[in-house]
Amino acid sequence: MSFRLAAYAVCIEDGRVLLAHHVSQNWTLPGGRVEHAEDPFDAVIREVAEETGCDAVVERLLGVDSRVIPAAERAIPGGPEHQNVGVFYQVHITGVQLRTEPNGETVESVWTPIPDVACLRRSSLVDIGLALAQTVPETGHVAPVQVGGLIQH
Repeated sequence: MSFRLAAYAVCIEDGRVLLAHHVSQNWTLPGGRVEHAEDPFDAVIREVAEETGCDAVVERLLGVDSRVIPAAERAIPGGPEHQNVGVFYQVHITGVQLRTEPNGETVESVWTPIPDVACLRRSSLVDIGLALAQTVPETGHVAPVQVGGLIQH
């Protein structure tokens, strides 16, 4: 089984959420892999800057999600099943000049009205982040999101 620790930014302002359009054609939250010896808190700030060009300030920890992607459902054929542990933070964007990620996997970042998210082909991470931000569960955990249709791994 492969494993990845990642940190994700949930940026909500004026009824809109900041989404990143990945080269896979899925929309996702700004964020990504926590590097070796890096704190997830620092990783989410770095990832927002890399993917959107904006500065971010962490306001609070929202929660942690752990999911296993079966080998047969992975985007990389022939790979083993994969566990992703995501640390979700509520962040505030302090720089508003969005840009494309240079030499990266994010082709654009867009402020998206929350009701419009349901119509997008997106990573399940988006739904998890929104559920954490909207319900702020005391445990920091929400129910798993069903993958299928517009919701992808």
